[in-house]
Amino acid sequence: MRPDLIGRARGGDGEAFQTLTEPHHRELLVHCYRMLGSFQDAEDALQDTLLSAWRGLAGFDGRASLRTWLYRIATNTCLSALRAANRRPAKHADLPTFDLPEPTRLGEIVWLQPYPDALLEGTIARPPGPEARAEQAEAVSLAFVTALQLLPPRQLAVLILRDVLDFPAAQVADMLDTSVDSVKSALKRARAGLREHQSTDHEPPPPPGSPTEDTIVAKFVTAFESADVDALVGLLTDDVFISMPPLPLEYEGLDVVARFCANVFSNGRRFDLVPSRANGQPAFGIYLRTASGIRHGTGLFVLTLAGPRIRAMARFENTMLPAFGLPRSLPPR
Repeated sequence: MRPDLIGRARGGDGEAFQTLTEPHHRELLVHCYRMLGSFQDAEDALQDTLLSAWRGLAGFDGRASLRTWLYRIATNTCLSALRAANRRPAKHADLPTFDLPEPTRLGEIVWLQPYPDALLEGTIARPPGPEARAEQAEAVSLAFVTALQLLPPRQLAVLILRDVLDFPAAQVADMLDTSVDSVKSALKRARAGLREHQSTDHEPPPPPGSPTEDTIVAKFVTAFESADVDALVGLLTDDVFISMPPLPLEYEGLDVVARFCANVFSNGRRFDLVPSRANGQPAFGIYLRTASGIRHGTGLFVLTLAGPRIRAMARFENTMLPAFGLPRSLPPR
């Protein structure tokens, strides 16, 4: 950290402030995403964090690193957002244009959004490699982020700061204006809550970009684009799970998911998939073929794998496509 930049920034030099904080933007955005579960809310929280840091730079005394100071502001910004109001209610409009089976249950985390893998680059400290990529993917996977959202806000913050980001307990206590004993107690409860909400009954997913992942993804694309329901169902685990945030509808089990997939392709609907990645997982823009040849984006799929099979599919609204660099429509072939 350069003292001259701090001095210039405190004097109102916006470029100096940008130079100081920009190296931390991506990791702070991921942190806000883990806290809030929504990519859009995380972007808003990051902007609020930077504004608070700009306004409060005179109070930065240098006892902690600038990174730690920014994480303190970001964490408390997210906690304030979580306390401010109830999360967005479940939507009852914008239903898909096909008939839906009766859902297995109604989901709680209707504000969940996917996170583009392109923005994960540079958010881990150690050199990239298979182990680092797998660890990074797990720490931002949809299952992990969903489980985090079920924790009380203070426990959520402590678990992320301690177990994901590896901040010492004393620093976490300082960030949250509490005692080390309180941090240790909250962490113990958070770990227990996380175990309760996370499933451990499946094989781990194959490493990102591995031959196993490539094979299952290729089979999924072929089955989906050809509307082959039997082939699609053959790729799924027995307890496969479909969610559709921000709709609360959730489907679990091969029978109901098979009916769901059959309804997707009813009335001759056919789709093209454009590959992407979200949360360290395979993802696809979904484009409906039309008589004019133009293919309209209808949503974004994110797959959760267990070994060589698919154990979950999350469908998100087409408003997420731009965040992944995907167009709202595709021209005729």
